[in-house]
Amino acid sequence: MANETAVSINSEQLIARQRDAYLAAGIPSLHERKQQLARLRRAVIWHRHELEDSISTDFGHRSRHETSIMELVGVVQAIDYLSKNLRKFMKRERRHVALFHRFGRAFIEYQPKGVIGVMSPWNYPVSLSLIPIATAIAAGNRVMLKPSELTPRTSELLQRMLSGIFSLETVAVVLGGADVGADFSRLPFDHLLFTGSTPVGRKIMQAASDNLVPLTLELGGKSPAVIARGHVSPLTMQSLVYGKLSNAGQTCVAPDFAMVHADDLDAFVSSYSAMVDRFYPDGTSGTDYTSIVSDRHLSRLTSLLDDAKVKGARVVTVGTEQQPPQGKIRVMRPTLVVGASDDMLVMQEEIFGPVLPVVTYRDMADVINYINARPRPLALYYFGETGAECNELMRRTTSGHFGVNHTLTHVALDDAPFGGVGASGMGAYHGMEGFRSMSHAKSVYVQSRWSLPRLMRAPFGRLADFALALTLGPSQRQ
Repeated sequence: MANETAVSINSEQLIARQRDAYLAAGIPSLHERKQQLARLRRAVIWHRHELEDSISTDFGHRSRHETSIMELVGVVQAIDYLSKNLRKFMKRERRHVALFHRFGRAFIEYQPKGVIGVMSPWNYPVSLSLIPIATAIAAGNRVMLKPSELTPRTSELLQRMLSGIFSLETVAVVLGGADVGADFSRLPFDHLLFTGSTPVGRKIMQAASDNLVPLTLELGGKSPAVIARGHVSPLTMQSLVYGKLSNAGQTCVAPDFAMVHADDLDAFVSSYSAMVDRFYPDGTSGTDYTSIVSDRHLSRLTSLLDDAKVKGARVVTVGTEQQPPQGKIRVMRPTLVVGASDDMLVMQEEIFGPVLPVVTYRDMADVINYINARPRPLALYYFGETGAECNELMRRTTSGHFGVNHTLTHVALDDAPFGGVGASGMGAYHGMEGFRSMSHAKSVYVQSRWSLPRLMRAPFGRLADFALALTLGPSQRQ
């Protein structure tokens, strides 16, 4: 029944109920999947203002426009994309057969894996919960969601919203702290998708290994923004400030540090500060500027800056300076760390805040060597002409995404996979890749009455020699 919740049912019971229901009902039809997606879409629209309010309360403050643009629009677009393309995704895929199998036929049948676990983070608590759920539903699965305890009101609203449109056997939300999350990661799911930090991702992978659960890990890391020489322009600064300060920098694909040509450093600092003024004319007191999610996260960001100062960096607060914001808590001003070096914590940890370290370079070889000496990033952004220098950077580095003259917006590309590589993640979702990551590609071969492989069975004779000659050529043995 749709209004039942998971409050009094433990996770082991939930996964058993979902698996039993999946086995009893069988694979859902195209029509059933589209109906479920449509219910989810209507619920998001219906609860729009509640979702905006709950997220803002959890953060201390977040603009309702930022929530709707960066979360709710993305969820609705993803659902629409999946619904539009679902028939094509579910279609049986013919595969080539070699000469020996020519009288048979082979194809791939994409079938649901069964029960999918989703562990979502606090920074985008709605989109990073509901887009994976929509993907899992589109692939025909049942879903269990463990949202973050750092956004408790939003997590409770998601539980209430989803229990109003789905039975527990279809979609269930498990609430709780880190201990509940640890137990959740050890459940025998048919697939587990985790979005969060790299250190926690390692623990999730270790926990899932006991049951050999396949994983999609959407992690983070330090995504560079490379500004080509002479390209400290208003368009570059607009995209950089948007990517760095949306959600106060609490975004996994936010530019984590900027690489600026040494000749452009002074222009970069002044242009970045001026663009921050344009985005946030009321400074941190304005309604468009987001708070830091918790006291612990704010304290960590402050300690990163203190460490950088002690080790010789020039720490520059930028943008309009206003009186302390009224009614807003945990606010940090946009900050540049000029002259950041490898021994500073700000260049060793993912920042997740409105702090942008700046590293200078002399030529593109410096940039490529610097990036390749570090873990592979979730995104790598380049600002400049789309010529030889851009192509060299793209070819000679590896990243989850390579962006040219933009930041962040690639996350909303429904028809392109989103995912990291190495320390920034494994696997991908969105698009066909998302559907397939939550599906089992079952190989099917149908043998006809006529079968060349039968010629290759003992006792071997002339027919076997003939069949071998067709594929390997005449024997050279004398």
